[in-house]
Amino acid sequence: MEGRKVPSVVFKTRVRDESVGGPNPFRWQDVTTDDLFAGKRVVVFSLPGAFTPTCSNEQCPAFERLHDEFKTLGVDEVYCISVNDAFVMFQWGKGLNLKKVKLIPDGSGHFTRRMGMLINKDAVGFGYRSWRYAMVVKDGVIEKWFEEPGINDAGENGDPYGESSPENVLDYLKA
Repeated sequence: MEGRKVPSVVFKTRVRDESVGGPNPFRWQDVTTDDLFAGKRVVVFSLPGAFTPTCSNEQCPAFERLHDEFKTLGVDEVYCISVNDAFVMFQWGKGLNLKKVKLIPDGSGHFTRRMGMLINKDAVGFGYRSWRYAMVVKDGVIEKWFEEPGINDAGENGDPYGESSPENVLDYLKA
């Protein structure tokens, strides 16, 4: 993975736009991988899904808590990519009170599939989701890769968390 360019895809996002009016002042906006990665050094972590236990209780809050430390080490942005739609990602971010980590919806799984990380979690009724991983990306090229061991389609026992932790990514950046 290291040295490989991230796949070129378009993410279907929603952005606040007061000109829309009404109780839901958001509009659709396409965001490309170039928009997210070109000319920046970013940390990306991907996980099986919004509102799921490990993702909500540990991984996402830990990246949010350590965000400022990433910034001091030369990271421009921290992104969380999940195979969930923009509406789910927005509500999840609101529920977690995220202010710093940017949530990127990969609703159709195009980015995740092209990363080779799309797995089938039908065993727990999720359908296709991402295997848990993290990476440091510099100007669109994967600089460092962190993948949980044993990629598989299993259910509850097939979701390890440790390799892709923010602490591991920080250790790499500090070295």
